[in-house]
Amino acid sequence: MYTLITVLLFIVCVLLVLIVLVQNSKGGGLASNFQSAGQVMGVRKTTDFLEKATWGLAGALLFLAVVGSAFIPRGEAGVEESRVRQQIETAIDPTQVPNFPTTAPVASDSIK
Repeated sequence: MYTLITVLLFIVCVLLVLIVLVQNSKGGGLASNFQSAGQVMGVRKTTDFLEKATWGLAGALLFLAVVGSAFIPRGEAGVEESRVRQQIETAIDPTQVPNFPTTAPVASDSIK
């Protein structure tokens, strides 16, 4: 399910980039190519469509991002956390004073 949502997110992102690039901030863009008055989808309807498509894709991007975060596979994250916890538990405390032997070792074979 996570892979499906990731692919949908990628498709929505690409479509959103394309829709935004088609628009012109000064009212031109794709709408400037359709300036004939006798068309069903004229300049105003084209800009309305592009604006609605932008808002729709932005909403879909937000929705898929929130839903996708719920489907993130958590199996690998738990393994990494336990490894970190294991390293913390087995680590040597650097502030601990080392224990030195209080008596000299007995050498039975050395001097006779």
